[in-house]
Amino acid sequence: MGLEDINWALIAPLIIVEMILLAVALIDLIRIEETNGPKWVWAVICIFISLIGPVLYFIFGRRQ
Repeated sequence: MGLEDINWALIAPLIIVEMILLAVALIDLIRIEETNGPKWVWAVICIFISLIGPVLYFIFGRRQ
């Protein structure tokens, strides 16, 4: 199984959505003044826990 066997029509939109969500979460993290917990922890969570990390940040990390 090589790169030519991957169905990019299914994978590419997921990768694009993940990258957009990560970028929006990191930009919001930089611009917001206070978060629930240290900002650097949320940055690490967003970057290393891929798709779920930014979602967790938007649900639990932002202060209302």
